[in-house]
Amino acid sequence: MIDLFLSEPSWDEDMDSGDSMKLRISLLSELESTIRSLIMSGSRSEARLWLCNTIAGMTSITSRHQCELFLNLLRSQKQGFASQLLHMMFEKKPQIVGSILAKRSHILEKFFEGNPKRVLQWFVNYSSCSGLELGKGAKALSQFAFINRDICWEELEWKGKHGQSPAVVATKPHYFLDLDIQQTVENFLENVPEFWSSNEFSESVKDGDIFFIDRQFFVQYFIDLMYKEDGRDIWEVINKFLIEQPFSALCHHLLITLEEQDLFNFLKLLRGFLNPIMESKHFNGISSLFEIVLVKCEVPESIDQILLLNAIITQGRQLLRLLRDEDAQNSRERIKEIVSNISAIPSNSNSLIPFFKNVCKMPTSEVIKCLGLQCWVLYYRMSQECCNPESWESVFLNNCIGFRSSNKYALLDDDGSSDEYLYSNDCTASIVDKRRKKRKARKKRRRNCDVDDYDDVLLNFDSTSQKLDLLSNSGSWLLSTDGYLATWTDVDLPDHLHLHCLSKWMTWLFAK
Repeated sequence: MIDLFLSEPSWDEDMDSGDSMKLRISLLSELESTIRSLIMSGSRSEARLWLCNTIAGMTSITSRHQCELFLNLLRSQKQGFASQLLHMMFEKKPQIVGSILAKRSHILEKFFEGNPKRVLQWFVNYSSCSGLELGKGAKALSQFAFINRDICWEELEWKGKHGQSPAVVATKPHYFLDLDIQQTVENFLENVPEFWSSNEFSESVKDGDIFFIDRQFFVQYFIDLMYKEDGRDIWEVINKFLIEQPFSALCHHLLITLEEQDLFNFLKLLRGFLNPIMESKHFNGISSLFEIVLVKCEVPESIDQILLLNAIITQGRQLLRLLRDEDAQNSRERIKEIVSNISAIPSNSNSLIPFFKNVCKMPTSEVIKCLGLQCWVLYYRMSQECCNPESWESVFLNNCIGFRSSNKYALLDDDGSSDEYLYSNDCTASIVDKRRKKRKARKKRRRNCDVDDYDDVLLNFDSTSQKLDLLSNSGSWLLSTDGYLATWTDVDLPDHLHLHCLSKWMTWLFAK
């Protein structure tokens, strides 16, 4: 039997310490060492990624606080972090950074100088459904040249045998398509410095499309602008970007670049901004539960403890995947043995949390760690032992969890009602008896059917058998744990019940 420890704890001050509970703690300590070794040896980078993903799912951070968090990292001159942020800005909001470049468009003179490839990429003409058209750079050049024809017309190089006059081009602007772009831009670089700071050219780069020609050049330019020149406008744009972006997007893009110590410092600062709701019904995800862990735990000395806690609390499925790797055979066998020994200990559902907290006098962080390890044991057992609907029904019944079989192939009674199995804590025997009588009556009608209808009965029986077979091979459940709102498949049940148990335990732990 899998005991999920869902009975309300009894906070008896005179509780017997008991050898079984001491044995449980000893085995949980062995489990901790084995899991720590597993994730710290060959999967540490993956464990860090798990932690970043958990942080990204947190929902109680305000826009102002998220801005403060990430600005704190930027102002410590973490250039790798700044580089990743700028890449993100180029992807999501190139125009807000492009507006800063437009004010300083003269710096692009050096960007194009001696680089024919960049020249062709920006000043190239392109094909459209209506024919050949001027690109953004070529359009800026042609507009500037026509407006300022008195100072630069002679610098235009034409592909034909002779050049075009301004009067002709004024009536036929498509003649600009005949420009030798490469040679013309080289002439402008050498003889027309006014072009590079002109309104026409700055407007062409304002939308930020130019960043995609050579991202690294512009990343480095803006990093220098941030840290060497302390450009006020770039910091204002960054501040606005950090406020407007979803916290999850910022975490997914930026946290992976941090060194472990920087990530650890980020977490310590993050703790002060978290404000989770301490009620199990408000835990809408594993990340919100981990917020409680961060807030309630004492500040650890290193990130190792946080990596472990996150792994056992939020990454049950990923830990099982690691155990299946060939290199993890020793850990797999050891964990299997430890889980088996823990499962053999007689359980007292309502004494688990009080024993950890009151009898052992554990610090809060140690209690949470023990609860996390115990819950992962349950996750492991459910994943390994519950392989059919009957085994899941046993878990539900033994832990007083109301459930309904939910399947699109559920049979209908004669009155059109569903014939799916139903169990809830408040259901009465009369309801069960009523369902049994209806099933017996249906069977009796089939036995008494006429011979002429025999073939139809066989047909119905075959159809019914197929539906029953589908029902028996595909578990899908509605549970009282969430008010029968969501449908849980066999694959997802360990995750859901793992979250449900931990949510209950944490609520009880901190309510006392």
